[in-house]
Amino acid sequence: QVELVESGGGLVQPGGSLRLSCAASRRLFRLADMAWYRQAPGKERELVATITNGGSTSYADSVKGRFTVSRDTAENTMYLQMHSLKPDDTAVYYCYARAAVSVEGYVERWGQGTLVTVSS
Repeated sequence: QVELVESGGGLVQPGGSLRLSCAASRRLFRLADMAWYRQAPGKERELVATITNGGSTSYADSVKGRFTVSRDTAENTMYLQMHSLKPDDTAVYYCYARAAVSVEGYVERWGQGTLVTVSS
């Protein structure tokens, strides 16, 4: 049972734009705070952006002013709109969701990752 499915990665030139999507199951999406992470070759996975179940957002300093995270309740989907892309943005981008359950604590899920390559 796949609960998070990512799409939208690809090759883009420096300065270009790309939008990533993360489709979630209805149950998970309704309950979860969500986030985008990324991992470049040879580097640790880092947090890129978060969006709570209530819609509050936060961003890593490296992407502030360039990336926007949003969520669409009707589509059960989280998005990451990326502008002014740089070669340093090249990484595998992962969708993450965390849902608080009354008696089970937190349930965490990861997407499979989608590759973003920024190169001329």
